[in-house]
Amino acid sequence: MTTTNHEHGPAIAATGLRKSYGDKAVLDGIDIQVPAGTIFSLLGPNGAGKTTVVNILSTLISADGGQARIAGHDVATEAQAVRAAIGVTGQFSAVDGLITGEENMLLMADLHHLSKDEGRRVTAELLERFDLVEAAQKPASTYSGGMKRRLDIAMTLVGSPRIIFLDEPTTGLDPRSRHTMWQIIRELVSGGTTVFLTTQYLEEADQLADRIAVLNGGRLVAEGSAEELKRLVPGGHVRLRFSDPVAYERAATALRETSRDDEALTLQVPSDGSQRELRAILDWLDAAGIEADELSVHTPDLDDVFFALTGSPVTADNNTADNVTADNKTVKETVR
Repeated sequence: MTTTNHEHGPAIAATGLRKSYGDKAVLDGIDIQVPAGTIFSLLGPNGAGKTTVVNILSTLISADGGQARIAGHDVATEAQAVRAAIGVTGQFSAVDGLITGEENMLLMADLHHLSKDEGRRVTAELLERFDLVEAAQKPASTYSGGMKRRLDIAMTLVGSPRIIFLDEPTTGLDPRSRHTMWQIIRELVSGGTTVFLTTQYLEEADQLADRIAVLNGGRLVAEGSAEELKRLVPGGHVRLRFSDPVAYERAATALRETSRDDEALTLQVPSDGSQRELRAILDWLDAAGIEADELSVHTPDLDDVFFALTGSPVTADNNTADNVTADNKTVKETVR
């Protein structure tokens, strides 16, 4: 049996994607590779082009240049095949509040041309999976924000997509609902689904993503795992606290490139937080017969990475191009 190339290729592959609105270049040559069964997160300030990327890859709008393949299908020439392989949950809920949760699900089943029996079976399974059975007969307008988001994703899964685009799926949710959504996303991926996630919450990308790309000014300015990105930013250090002023002075004199706090008797030693560097510091302290009362390791987080790479967040006034693809609704920047 001969296998097609895309069965072993990436779930999502894009090269040189370009998109402009008027004289504003929103995407200026974007390359993306997402292996099947992984979570890829796209970070960036408002107006960076995150939604534009999702809309191009999901065939909602066309790129001005470049190529993209989803599940092996070209988004420009095989749009129907791409749509059959994907599910999309946008920033703004697709739930119809005038009908019940179950009716929303059955409507999606009809749109996917499922038989009546198959539609009811899939609906029942997904309502149970997303803990919506009790609310299934109530109008969706009565649902909480977290329940609407769960219903939104359940509706996306009716067609059994292999690849799901989640465009800021937890914006506006309370912490409990956000953690519930994270668990749902993890379960999807453990079942083999590929997730392309855009988010304003850096913790979300840190918690979920196998790989993270940072989009700024129409370009990808960095890509890697959360740990790889954190190592791009200086500022990691080992903090040593002493109660003995003599030991503190000996350590401060002998350790190079150390920042002192004479009042608190603490030293900061630059470090990338690796086990090797930590062991070297401990070995030196032991060899010198110096004992610190407290040792703690501090590494940059994604907040540090984000602001080092993007500078100040782009204000809503400057993100007209991306707002075109978000129904002209402004999503408030929640990154501090």
